[in-house]
Amino acid sequence: MITLRIPKDAEDKLVKLANKTGKSKSYYARRALLDFLQDKEDYDIAMARVKKGRPTISIDEAEKRLGLKD
Repeated sequence: MITLRIPKDAEDKLVKLANKTGKSKSYYARRALLDFLQDKEDYDIAMARVKKGRPTISIDEAEKRLGLKD
């Protein structure tokens, strides 16, 4: 269990979103935290590759290779 304080304006936005979608504030807070943790883990993996001198590509190149961009 975690208790945290967020700025009033962020809470207002969270309440508005929760009311609009019918999902709880906790749902969105949990989702945001899990997404952040996954992004941080991905970043750390990428930075470890860079430090080892492994090749990297830009997001534009990745999108091209995946056929997501012309």
